[in-house]
Amino acid sequence: MANVVVVGSQWGDEGKGKIVDWLSDRANVVVRFQGGHNAGHTLVIDGTSYKLSLLPSGVVRGKLSVIGNGVVFDPRAFIAELGRLEAQGVSITPDVLKIAENVPLILSLHGELDRLREERAAEGTRIGTTGRGIGPAYEDKVGRRSIKALDLLNPDVLPSKIERVLAHHNPLRRGLGVDEIDAQTLLDELAEVTPVIAPFIDRVWSVLDAKRRAGERILFEGAQGSLLDVDHGTYPFVTSSNVVAGQAAAGSGLGPNAIDYVLGITKAYTTRVGEGPFPTEQLNEIGQTLGERGHEFGTVTGRQRRCGWFDAVLVRQSVAINGISGIALTKLDVLDGLDEIAICTGYRLDGEEIDYLPASAHLQNRVEPVYEMFEGWSETTVGARRWADLPAQAIKYVRRIEELIGAPVAMLSTSPERDDTILVTDPFQD
Repeated sequence: MANVVVVGSQWGDEGKGKIVDWLSDRANVVVRFQGGHNAGHTLVIDGTSYKLSLLPSGVVRGKLSVIGNGVVFDPRAFIAELGRLEAQGVSITPDVLKIAENVPLILSLHGELDRLREERAAEGTRIGTTGRGIGPAYEDKVGRRSIKALDLLNPDVLPSKIERVLAHHNPLRRGLGVDEIDAQTLLDELAEVTPVIAPFIDRVWSVLDAKRRAGERILFEGAQGSLLDVDHGTYPFVTSSNVVAGQAAAGSGLGPNAIDYVLGITKAYTTRVGEGPFPTEQLNEIGQTLGERGHEFGTVTGRQRRCGWFDAVLVRQSVAINGISGIALTKLDVLDGLDEIAICTGYRLDGEEIDYLPASAHLQNRVEPVYEMFEGWSETTVGARRWADLPAQAIKYVRRIEELIGAPVAMLSTSPERDDTILVTDPFQD
């Protein structure tokens, strides 16, 4: 039985929710391995929508779900999400959900710092952060001053850990002209959430190792997209964690030999939220049409997404960096009825054609897309469940994408409905 890592191959919002739900129904364990509550999935099950931002998708189906150590964990966001799901009839107990004992916590001061920095950044230097404290929490982790979930179980050590956090944050707050935070305020904040969180805290690496040895299927669920990776994305307009497939091992406590298949979720066009370069962006009627048809608004923030043509250069790069075995192509139906469709096959930079995205933000902003034009199709792809149900021209479009990115289509999604999926390769049986 294979263990599968799901990653986004673009800038996130590729439609991971439906694919992850489809896979989680076949998995025994679902693991979140990076990020926080700054990215979301929408699952539609029997006509009911469930919006998740921190919890792994498996909780909705009662599968063992794990929040790994690579996540940054906001206790208040967790409690709120728990409440929303329980109001929808989803029972989440410590038998269903495990939180890594060594997961770093997002405190209220992290969110406040995140928003203050973004508000005061000069025009053109804003990152487009969600303001939820993700970046400052990861900074504290790297700075070796995080308060972790296990610290909640040891109240005697909390005061000294809080003093260490505030020794860093209070000078920052003074510099920003805001009031310092008293240690007791943070102690009270953590005391309030501890009774809810404590039962879920566990030695996750050991739980996962036992499941792996027992031959159970493990699904590693990523958030955001590879082009937002802190190392391999469009830096500095990125998130604060490693998003790529390699992080599944480091962010869960399982070794890389536990990973058998990497599935790259890939949208049939390209979108991006927030600031940063976007070579194929269409600031015109095409971009507006894609956004309206694709309902391109963020699950967590509600922000409108920027839209453009499919960029094979970026996805090909993601395939290489993640070791993607196959892709799940989503939202093909959004392209139905377009007379002509463009695919970016390369870039032009200072008169020279290149087949990669430069690492420098300065150069990223100067690349010009080189397009290959495709005749569109008038028939609908909505609801197709077999290749034979697709228009011939749509099949040509998909096949060309496979050639350009160097990876096969393992799954093809033709609507938000879970069963409207053409399965070519079952990642769990590969």
